Amino acid sequence: MNTKQKSGLRIDKWLWVARFFKTRVLASEAVSGGKVHVNGQRVKPARVLQVGDTLDVRRGQDTQELVVLVISHRRGPACEAQLLYEETDESRDKRKEHAMQRRLIALSHPVSRHKPNKRDRRHIIRFIRKQ
Repeated sequence: MNTKQKSGLRIDKWLWVARFFKTRVLASEAVSGGKVHVNGQRVKPARVLQVGDTLDVRRGQDTQELVVLVISHRRGPACEAQLLYEETDESRDKRKEHAMQRRLIALSHPVSRHKPNKRDRRHIIRFIRKQ
C-alpha cells in the first residue's frame, strides 16, 4: 500500500491540515491520548481517514462531532480548512449550550478587577474583626 494514496490521509495529518491542532505532534498526541474517535472507535495516529468518516474531537471541555467531506494533503488558510469537514447540528447545539452554562457559572462567581490595595486590606481586616 502506497503511503501517499489519494483516497485517504493519516488522521493526525488531516487534523493538522484542517487546523484543529497547531502541529502534527499535538494532533498525534491527541489521537494517541484517546481524544479523537473515528466512527465511534478509538484509533491510532496512523489510521487512514476516508471521506464520509465521522470524527469525535475533544478539545478542552468541548467535543465536536464532524463528518469528513474532503481529504486535502496541503494545509491552507482557515477559510479553506473549514471546507474539509462539516459539524453536525447536534454537536453545534451542545457546544453552544455548554458555552452558555460556563458563562452563567462564571457570572455567578464575580472576580475582582484588581488586587486589594493597602486601604482595601485595612477595610477587610476591620470587617473580619467585627464578626
